[in-house]
Amino acid sequence: MNRSNNIGMLVSSSTNPFFAEVVRGVEEGCYQHNYSLILCNSGNEIERQLSYLNTLVRKRIDALVVMTNRSEPRFNEALQQLKNLPKVVLDSAPQTNACTLQDDSELGAKLAVDFLLQQDLQRIACLTGPEGHPRSNERYRGYREAMTTAGQEIDPNLYASETLSVAGGYRAMQAILLRFAPPHHPQAVFAFNDLMAIGAYRAINEAGLEIPKDISVIGYDDIEYASYMSPLLTTIRQPSFDLGMSAAQTLINQLDNKQEMPPIIKLVPELVIRQSVKL
Repeated sequence: MNRSNNIGMLVSSSTNPFFAEVVRGVEEGCYQHNYSLILCNSGNEIERQLSYLNTLVRKRIDALVVMTNRSEPRFNEALQQLKNLPKVVLDSAPQTNACTLQDDSELGAKLAVDFLLQQDLQRIACLTGPEGHPRSNERYRGYREAMTTAGQEIDPNLYASETLSVAGGYRAMQAILLRFAPPHHPQAVFAFNDLMAIGAYRAINEAGLEIPKDISVIGYDDIEYASYMSPLLTTIRQPSFDLGMSAAQTLINQLDNKQEMPPIIKLVPELVIRQSVKL
């Protein structure tokens, strides 16, 4: 068979709880089918990413999972050159010769914003990731569509782009609050991941405002911390463990059963209602 029974995985961050849960799903899927997972964390550094890719190829991996939060042309080109290596790409722009597996971020954003609008919350701010980030772009499209469909104005002052991190959410929320004199601050905030929502909590509290009495907050991902925050965070659950399991299963089906991989697989997000939105 000329198999190593090893599947490689490249991630851009091992500190993001969402990424960690996806890795756990991939590892479980590999274990159930007698494959081993070789995990490499690039730390968002392109040279390190390319170096790890070369290392995994030299170790004769049977397949590759890539989870990165940005798309680099040099890395994409290196992936495309590995034409005979089965690949699944998570949370990134689609590759020409890889299966892309992701949640339906545009639908998830619509679920979030529609829920806020149903609570009669109209001035809805959004904290987005870096420009060009594929999932952030999809979530922003969902935000705009939900607002436009409801007849709400898209106010550029209610928009802030930052890193998808706690610090990024804190800075983005601070920037938005500084644009509005009380009591004209936003009625609600849609953070593009739960880490940004955690940062937004701090900025809102420091401004002397209360969640959800003064500002409602909704996040995205449903990481474990979301159900321990105060108040408990309402969020969009992205099936992270299932995402990882599906990535492993898709590759193993191709390796063991010769099943052709589809170009894209989308998983359905789910609204999780807790305490951070004023009902």
